[in-house]
Amino acid sequence: MDKLARIYLRENALGTRLDMSTAYHPEIDGQSERTIQTLEDMLRACAIDFGKGWVNHLPLVEFSYNNSYHATIKAAPFEALYGRKCRSPVCWAEVGEAQILNPELIQETTEKIVQIKERMQAARDRQKS
Repeated sequence: MDKLARIYLRENALGTRLDMSTAYHPEIDGQSERTIQTLEDMLRACAIDFGKGWVNHLPLVEFSYNNSYHATIKAAPFEALYGRKCRSPVCWAEVGEAQILNPELIQETTEKIVQIKERMQAARDRQKS
């Protein structure tokens, strides 16, 4: 069975639809481009504010993006996928000192999350105007 037929059968089985497009034409795939732009902005802000290279902040940006509210789906991607809110580093403090190896990391991560949320809100406000 050729590749196109397999894709077609998989789409029918999953109830999805694949829209083919040519490579390197961002105007065709606006949703992906918007997501990439948002992630780039978040990584740039982290690199500027916290120093080091952007690659060091990738896990935090991924966590923040996946746990931030998206108006399109009216939930955070994590919550939409798993049906529950993610236990964030803010909740880790509830686990207790015996199970936490590095409380400083939790404090630092919590502060970064607050800053990122503020910046994301500012970006949303700019987009609305």
